[in-house]
Amino acid sequence: MPIKFEQVSHTYALKTPFEHTALKQVDVSLKQGSFTAVIGHTGSGKSTLIQHMNALLLPTTGMVSVNGVDIVPKKTPKKVKAIRQFAGVVFQFPEYQLFEETVEQDVMFGPLNFGKTKEEAKRMAHKVLRQVGLDESFFSRSPFELSGGERRRVAIAGILAFEPKVLVLDEPTAGLDPEGTRMMMELFKSFNAQGMTIVLVTHDMDLMYAYANEVCVMEEGKIVLTSPVESLFDHPLVLKAFEKPSILQWMDILESYKFASKKHIKNLDAWVEYYHASKKVQR
Repeated sequence: MPIKFEQVSHTYALKTPFEHTALKQVDVSLKQGSFTAVIGHTGSGKSTLIQHMNALLLPTTGMVSVNGVDIVPKKTPKKVKAIRQFAGVVFQFPEYQLFEETVEQDVMFGPLNFGKTKEEAKRMAHKVLRQVGLDESFFSRSPFELSGGERRRVAIAGILAFEPKVLVLDEPTAGLDPEGTRMMMELFKSFNAQGMTIVLVTHDMDLMYAYANEVCVMEEGKIVLTSPVESLFDHPLVLKAFEKPSILQWMDILESYKFASKKHIKNLDAWVEYYHASKKVQR
């Protein structure tokens, strides 16, 4: 398991009037190569959870294991750089963290900080910028001259330049239009297909259902359910707390007319493919 939580609790402002426990005895393991979504309502502990995945926060009690390195209370791990290289976290609106004069320099910053030479950092920056769909014409441009979607790609490239094995994404499509959202999610899907473990924090049930294969449901600082995405909405707890993805609502309507099974269909494109295939069979 690349990341494992064992009885992890986290309390902010401990022993003050503002004390608040955001995580409560969390036990969960991420599967290597999985695309895991973390869902839950505002205040359920999602952002606190993911900040433990690369030691940005330390547990108040319990232990987090990241690639064999233990993160325990009150002690920043000696191998914290290795942890943060292994698990890269992309926070909501990461483009606000851009600061260098050029796109190239911004993406080079991480590798240089991890001990790469200037030439090595430049090669890595060029590689990951191309991976996120930004060619040579962007390298010398100021990140502040780019569109919102382009700046987000630069910020994500900056994390990819660490060569992480786990990519943690906190609402990565917030503020993007539908086409920008689709392009961003397809990018993450391609990374996952190459073996990268993806953790996606999202409120969007359509994105969760279309792209994730595992889901952790959080409520009041606890993980109350882990489930394969296909069976997630078979649980009464989930049906009560979350709206079904649009494709499942559509499948329910079709099933009422005895048309289609919903179990293997995760988005509208898959349904169209299924529909045409079924028509050929009928002929």
